[in-house]
Amino acid sequence: MLPLSDFPALDAALNAASALLLSLGFLFIRRKQVGAHKLCMLSAFSTSTLFLICYLWYHAHHGVTRFAGRGLVRAFYLTLLGSHTILAVVIVPLALVTLYRALRERFALHRRIARWTLPLWLYVSATGVIVYWMLYHLYR
Repeated sequence: MLPLSDFPALDAALNAASALLLSLGFLFIRRKQVGAHKLCMLSAFSTSTLFLICYLWYHAHHGVTRFAGRGLVRAFYLTLLGSHTILAVVIVPLALVTLYRALRERFALHRRIARWTLPLWLYVSATGVIVYWMLYHLYR
């Protein structure tokens, strides 16, 4: 079993992997490589799902970690964390609907929602890595 202290780094790695897979998936669909796009997007969804499981398990066993920074950096961190948290909640149904529409081959509807889902999901994945770095490395 992975030590509890390794979970934040694992979560950050899963977020980074998700961001990379989402970016590659976008690149592949722009190049009309549908099979590669589908593989990347399903992998990003799986990676994000694993992240959520690990994140919830960690916080159920560890609790809250307080940010040690003060002043403007604290205000920046809390703003970033707030936007990340709100959009992390929003992205779950968006990703599910986007995935459902693609799997049902409702591509016009899929594209319509994916235009919103992709940038928001990328933001959540990338800011997850930044939040991790600020919380566990900037002031440790």
